[in-house]
Amino acid sequence: LINKDNPEVGLFIAESPKVIGRALDVDYIPVSVLVEKHQMEENEETQEVLARFENTGISIFTAEFAVLTQLTGFKLTRGMLCAMYRPKLRTPQEICRDARRIAVLENVVNPTNVGAIFRSAAALNMDAVLLTPACSDPLYRRAIRVSMGTVFQIPWTYIGEKAVDWSNDMGQLRQMGFQTVAMALREDSLGIDDKRLHAVDKLAILLGNEGEGLADETLAQCDYTVRIPMSHGVDSLNVAAASAVAFYELGK
Repeated sequence: LINKDNPEVGLFIAESPKVIGRALDVDYIPVSVLVEKHQMEENEETQEVLARFENTGISIFTAEFAVLTQLTGFKLTRGMLCAMYRPKLRTPQEICRDARRIAVLENVVNPTNVGAIFRSAAALNMDAVLLTPACSDPLYRRAIRVSMGTVFQIPWTYIGEKAVDWSNDMGQLRQMGFQTVAMALREDSLGIDDKRLHAVDKLAILLGNEGEGLADETLAQCDYTVRIPMSHGVDSLNVAAASAVAFYELGK
């Protein structure tokens, strides 16, 4: 679907009427729609989205639930899929020009985590999201669905040339005026409510891989390291849960 040889015709799949509607709200271009017959006839939200395709020439395909499950290999959420063209990616400098708080995801590979982080970023005052090339695609169907379509509402793009080690590209953050705060389990970390962090004008919050956290090369270049206080012997939160805590506190 990405079509790396011809990215201008790359596609992604949006699932559920709410998600599809949010993509249409920000002018993503649809190609075709697949919808369960029952939802098409009786679900008001589905009908409202389908009405937006009238007189557009967009093909709408429909069938019974069992047929669609066999066709797609999974049970459709709210009985609706839409193929859409991928937008042209902007540069980090373009999407961060007026940003004060951004999230940077380093090698976060689970699409559910990526989707949940985007939802928290949009809800909790992040202005943009940057991802290293090894991260799961934000326009992967599951990531979009878990995000509830917020991947269409918050600016995002990739940073770094190498799939795993992007440390040579971290200087871009400093060039854009950002100080960096790493979420990491280190004894010398600041408290997440430290007043020094709130006083920073432009802050980039870095979150690492689910199993290994942030790379040592990344940590060495960050201005601050922060950890969330734990209790009951728990050492850390899932990266998506940690992102919500960090964005809420540091996005104030």
